[in-house]
Amino acid sequence: MTEDDLLDAARAARENAYAPYSRFHVGAAVMTEDRRVFAGCNVENAAYPEGVCAEAGAISAMALGGGRAIRLVAISGGPGDRLQACLPCGGCRQKILEFAGEGAEVLVDTPQGVERYRFADLMPQAFGPKNLGR
Repeated sequence: MTEDDLLDAARAARENAYAPYSRFHVGAAVMTEDRRVFAGCNVENAAYPEGVCAEAGAISAMALGGGRAIRLVAISGGPGDRLQACLPCGGCRQKILEFAGEGAEVLVDTPQGVERYRFADLMPQAFGPKNLGR
């Protein structure tokens, strides 16, 4: 699987987002160290805090598939069918941290093209598995 395949998976997941309240559709895909890809989309709920972010869905699918190390994350999001840069929220950054391998990166789909971020730059001085001796 290539980075383009990962972005395509995030874009396809975005098409299936369930966002009747915010109308902000997000798709995410994670690539494991062994290059497997798992995708997820945001799923809103009338009881707002009960919704699920796209990144969390992709991570859950990865865990179900036996994946334990994220190499790359791709995110495609925006209101309706309009693309807008969409970085992971704080909670999703913490979820990604749990599985992020050394040098993990985040690819963000934007109208101007794909932006690339080192995950370590998005979560400086984070509390994670290393703090617990893992």
